[in-house]
Amino acid sequence: MEVLMKIIQLVVSLSLLIVVHEMGHYLFARLFKMRVDKFYLFYNPWFSIIRVKRMEGRWAFSWFSSAPPESWKAHPEKTEWGIGWLPVGGYCKIAGMVDESMDKEQLQQPPQHWEYRARPAWQRMFAITGGVLFNVIFGVLVYWGMLYTWGEHYLANKDLAYGVHCDTLALEMGFRHGDKILALDGEPVERFQDIQINLIRNQSKEATVIRRGDTVTVHIDERYMKALLNKKYFIFEPRIPFEIALIPDSSLNAQAGLRAGDRVVAVDSLPLFIMQDVQQELQRRKNQTVQLTVNRHDTLQTVPVSVNDRGVMEVILNGLMNDFFPVVEKKYSFFSALPAGVSKGCTAIVNYVKDLGLVFSPKTEAYKSLGSFITIANIFPGAWNWDTFWGITAMLTIMLAVLNILPIPALDGGHLMFVLYEMITRRKPSERVLETAQWLGLLLLMLLMAFAFGNDIVRNFF
Repeated sequence: MEVLMKIIQLVVSLSLLIVVHEMGHYLFARLFKMRVDKFYLFYNPWFSIIRVKRMEGRWAFSWFSSAPPESWKAHPEKTEWGIGWLPVGGYCKIAGMVDESMDKEQLQQPPQHWEYRARPAWQRMFAITGGVLFNVIFGVLVYWGMLYTWGEHYLANKDLAYGVHCDTLALEMGFRHGDKILALDGEPVERFQDIQINLIRNQSKEATVIRRGDTVTVHIDERYMKALLNKKYFIFEPRIPFEIALIPDSSLNAQAGLRAGDRVVAVDSLPLFIMQDVQQELQRRKNQTVQLTVNRHDTLQTVPVSVNDRGVMEVILNGLMNDFFPVVEKKYSFFSALPAGVSKGCTAIVNYVKDLGLVFSPKTEAYKSLGSFITIANIFPGAWNWDTFWGITAMLTIMLAVLNILPIPALDGGHLMFVLYEMITRRKPSERVLETAQWLGLLLLMLLMAFAFGNDIVRNFF
């Protein structure tokens, strides 16, 4: 059921992004009187699930057809709308444009005034970039709505009273348990959850931390970047007190005398109160009985408890951050959420450009983390959550915009590259050059998709 829910969220999210992107192309094309032959959600090789066309004041439908009805050819000026069966994208076929349809028959005819190739370069530039522009606008609108509806909640880095707990990689890099990380390469880190992301994204060289009251600089060797990229979990976690939230009836310590709200302050007289430290000590006391000193309503109590063969007491701990730290909550009005949404969208663009820089940097080997639709689907949770759904959708629409503007033939950025060349040189590339570039671009994209899919297969099945 979780897998199905992930797939549903992926399909709904990508469908929204595809329609928004192609609508950007469509509206600018129609604004400049270009004819749009087809507008499709998903690709339709061999057959379409549905075709729709408005002719003579009414809508005509065709289901599961390999070609449009013959009568539709009498209205070539009308756009054919449809849904294909291959959910890997969509397209807006503008008449007279060398695109993925590779419609050579149309291009062999003399240019008509309604065609893309007959319009001025500046109009073609808007028609080409309309999809990217709409994706960015859509991302900003989603962020605007999210901030207005839910606001922001995050753990401020400065509020981590007990510092961070480090995994083995973080310790190897030079960090220590209890460090309070202030800045990376001199840039303050406001949110705790951004520490590791910024560390990787900016390939930070040093971190400024407070360690036992002193300000210390941790120098970060770049060779750790590859290991960080391969991490499937965070190398830092907040250090919090060991507080018991519940003692299950099935626990071996159900009758030991522990109570919900007890905070451990010592184990066998060894002063320990941080959850991670207590857990590590209990790992060394497997199958033993230990004397826990707990703080119960500001009174110290000693409770003998049993530790099982896995080194745990079989109690449920309190992991709610807002019980230990002042979690930042920001609320926005309808109007104040707009500039905050714009700022969030711009930050997302900058961050994704940095992420692409990592992918194209061989020394980081970030290209190994490339994934296909399997990776994207796994980002979604196993149960529907609107906040999470819209957050991922906003991220994906920004990703789609940035990827599409890259100067690669077959992408919007590739078409834009040729339009800009024409505007600068006053010379229009031949249709043969455009067709060749389109084929090369499609080949490159197919190779990248195959590589990403291969990565997913290896990660998930081997």
